[in-house]
Amino acid sequence: MTTLRTPGPTIGVVGGGQLGRMLAEAAAPLGVEVVVLDPTPDCPAALVARDQIVADFDDEAGIRDLAERADVLTFEIELADQNVMDRISEETGTPVHPKPSTLETIHDKLVQKRELEAAGVPVPPFREVDDADDIREAIDDYGAPVMLKARTGGYDGRGNVPVESKADAEDALESVAGPAMVESFVDFEREVSVIAVKGDDEVATFPLGENVHENEILRETIVPARSSEAVTEHAYDVARDVLEVMDGRGVYGIELFETTDGEILLNEIAPRPHNSGHWTIEGTQTSQFEQHVRAVLGWPLGSTTLRSPTVMTNLLGDVDEEQPAAVGDIDEILGTPGAALHWYGKHQARPLRKMGHVTVTGDGGDDSIDDLLETARDLETAVTFQS
Repeated sequence: MTTLRTPGPTIGVVGGGQLGRMLAEAAAPLGVEVVVLDPTPDCPAALVARDQIVADFDDEAGIRDLAERADVLTFEIELADQNVMDRISEETGTPVHPKPSTLETIHDKLVQKRELEAAGVPVPPFREVDDADDIREAIDDYGAPVMLKARTGGYDGRGNVPVESKADAEDALESVAGPAMVESFVDFEREVSVIAVKGDDEVATFPLGENVHENEILRETIVPARSSEAVTEHAYDVARDVLEVMDGRGVYGIELFETTDGEILLNEIAPRPHNSGHWTIEGTQTSQFEQHVRAVLGWPLGSTTLRSPTVMTNLLGDVDEEQPAAVGDIDEILGTPGAALHWYGKHQARPLRKMGHVTVTGDGGDDSIDDLLETARDLETAVTFQS
């Protein structure tokens, strides 16, 4: 039986960006306190978290301090050091969820793909890259283009380089500047994702989301995805198989390709709440952030039932160079029924930096996904970060 007292439990979060901010927002109504560790003073989560420890993501003294103040540790960024967290968890007795072993798997995309393929999860053909000749051989085997990926450190499209021809192999490898892998280019109908949760002896999945990317950066998520029932069920099956490989409780963002022939292939996994799940705050009975709080504490999970069709659009910095963050013309968002504005509290706007998002939900009437998508796009277009 779960008992709540005052003060309630404390979750220590490595990372204090927008994900940490929304985790703290979801934890507060449950009586759960959040302390974040982040190297940026006054990080986005600082406004709503109980406290911030200013330290690098791999700072052993900082993480130890975090562990000593928390009942459980988690992370909202893959730059967390799994070895440090594992060692400190053992020494302090503070559990980490998801487990550091899962973070170790996720850190290296090649290791991730090998483990998932070995477990029977469908993945695109891939191989390790040591030099440009490996890319050229992949083009011979897979056809052009192929997708070159940095094995570590890439996010929001960083470290992903399409290679159109053998002549581009040298430059592409130089741009990755580190250990790499190459995948066949997937001819997909749409990109989709399952936000899945591992709890204490229970698993939950959110409705399938359809994701629209531009320049490898997520722009929109549409729910429910415009996929067939059979494809949707197949996506859930793949997501559950992925969870079998992951170790530890928490939310996992599982990005998938729906191919033109109706198959599902795994793209990547994030062992944390994910940008493609932000829509759940308004769109479902329990958000991905509340689910993560519940899961890492070992509490029962909430309902993932869809409240209404929902569209989420990211608000990206439309500036040419870094400048103080200020978004103008938000009146239309604030005045639109069913629209919800989320501002991340970042101090600087940068080109294509995620500064916030807008969610548009239906009213239970005859709202179509296309209508909601058009509204979301109009609202996103109406705002600007340019001074």
